[in-house]
Amino acid sequence: MNLETIIKDKFVEAFGEIYSQEIEKSTIAIQQTRKEFDGDFTVNVFPYVRFAKSKPEELATKLGEYFVTNVDEIDNYNVIKGFLNLSVADSYWLGIAKEAVQDTEYGFVKAVENEAPIVIEYSSPNTNKPLHLGHIRNNLLGFSIAEILHASGKNVKKVNLVNDRGIHICKSMLAWQKHGNNETPESTGEKGDHLVGKYYVQFDKDYKVEIAKLIAEGKTEKEANAQAPVILEAQQMLRDWEAKEPQVYKLWETMNAWVYKGFDVTYKKMGVDFDKIYYESDTYLLGKEVVMKGFDTGVLYQKEDGSIWADLEDKGLDQKLLLRSDGTSVYMTQDIGTAQLRELDYAPQAMLYVVGNEQNYHFDVLKIVLEKLGFAWSEKIHHISYGMVELPHGKMKSREGTVVDADDLIDGIIEDAKKLTSEAGKIDSLTVEEANHLYYQVGMAALKFFILKVDPKRKMLFNPEESIDFNGNTGPFVQYSYARIQSIMRRAKDAEFGMWDTKLVINNKEKSLLRIIYNYPAVVQSAANNYSPAMIASYAFDLAKEYNQFYHDNHIMNETDKNKAAFRLDISKLAGNIIKSSMALLGIEVPNQM
Repeated sequence: MNLETIIKDKFVEAFGEIYSQEIEKSTIAIQQTRKEFDGDFTVNVFPYVRFAKSKPEELATKLGEYFVTNVDEIDNYNVIKGFLNLSVADSYWLGIAKEAVQDTEYGFVKAVENEAPIVIEYSSPNTNKPLHLGHIRNNLLGFSIAEILHASGKNVKKVNLVNDRGIHICKSMLAWQKHGNNETPESTGEKGDHLVGKYYVQFDKDYKVEIAKLIAEGKTEKEANAQAPVILEAQQMLRDWEAKEPQVYKLWETMNAWVYKGFDVTYKKMGVDFDKIYYESDTYLLGKEVVMKGFDTGVLYQKEDGSIWADLEDKGLDQKLLLRSDGTSVYMTQDIGTAQLRELDYAPQAMLYVVGNEQNYHFDVLKIVLEKLGFAWSEKIHHISYGMVELPHGKMKSREGTVVDADDLIDGIIEDAKKLTSEAGKIDSLTVEEANHLYYQVGMAALKFFILKVDPKRKMLFNPEESIDFNGNTGPFVQYSYARIQSIMRRAKDAEFGMWDTKLVINNKEKSLLRIIYNYPAVVQSAANNYSPAMIASYAFDLAKEYNQFYHDNHIMNETDKNKAAFRLDISKLAGNIIKSSMALLGIEVPNQM
């Protein structure tokens, strides 16, 4: 039982004994005592003054005396106006340390066997371009949320939906046919997703030239956009693909295979993975089938041009296109099919979609359409919306070729890590292979921590230079704190400190460190409930910072009292274990030496 529960139970008990009044346990507000006051936990007694019919200070004093007399875990109290500050006994903190240092899974909860899973979708790339900075935030968020949910005791399935069909894919294919001269990743030495992305940009250039020509001939911009020969060719290619015209279908398979091979390299660099990959080329047919059933039963309606729509006005929204007049599907169609397929595959307790906030409306519509179509499980859908990532020089546009490529960004930050760690003399005792791995660890920690420490809902500015600072709120700072602890462990390996006992008197720095260690299980649960890796990043930084202050003020190897030295060594080990596990929840490795 945690301290908050103990305090709430005893608060109810004390109030009943002193004032013969029953109060609701759920109404008791407990928070950790602010640093400028003495104490560990603070209870606000103002809401109970009317029941006690006494002044707040008097009420708090009587309750404080009850706690000290009747609760073993509390050894002191003080009252600041109507706030009761309770001090936890050293014996309790020492007991936490004893248990936690022996628990290799401290802070984590084991998943319930055979519990329905939570399915979380992230990445969802298009096969017409390489992954970019926006995809990095998506992948890092999705992977980290999945790891945090698993640590909180949930059965989690990580899935990816590859957008491998549609007009945008045909644009790359058509441009390759026109300009590619049969080049391949092998013939050019270019990564497959980069090669295909190059032709997506080329299509946009061709399209703009044709639009400008038509406007010069007297067409309106709207007419030019619709009548440009290259867009008409792309639309015909999409119809040919849906009809499985052999030449088009073969080209589609070939170019997608190039892209998948490139994606795999990038995913490995990022350190993310999936339990299952879905493809829109499979799920859109199921979606079309569901939509046609909805039309046949009168839930959906058809316009004069043959397109099929959902009327959402009764839900405060507008009309939503589900099938075009030529029978081709839209994103919503395949999302309907994919959702149904996941329900059949997993019967999950929840379906989470990690997708940018520009798609908020899309997911509102998806839930409503599924509900209208009679799927009770539509309520399981939850959109984890996140803000876009920008760079100091502005926004990115794929079709204009101004995207910051994920591979280039990762390689660049690893190169920055190499420069900084080399200059700091952190590789002097490492082999070349060990040094290269350290550069990767530090660079990826810089990237991942900088992105994940920001609340997912917020738009963010990614600054590579800030991310790799060894002294700020960064991944490398937390890594360095862990490496410092491992250095202590190596030096202590041959020392004989023996076992420490629970009668120690601990100082304020030791207690502060133990208080943060105590918070870890609650932080993991809160981060899971809020789908927020930022909470874990904040905790990891606070723990590293608190450990460094503890280390600065307390001897370990030079401590003459072996009992104290053994205790400090154990809580150092514990802090290191938690730094490692919390950073792993963010997908970050911590080096033993740097």
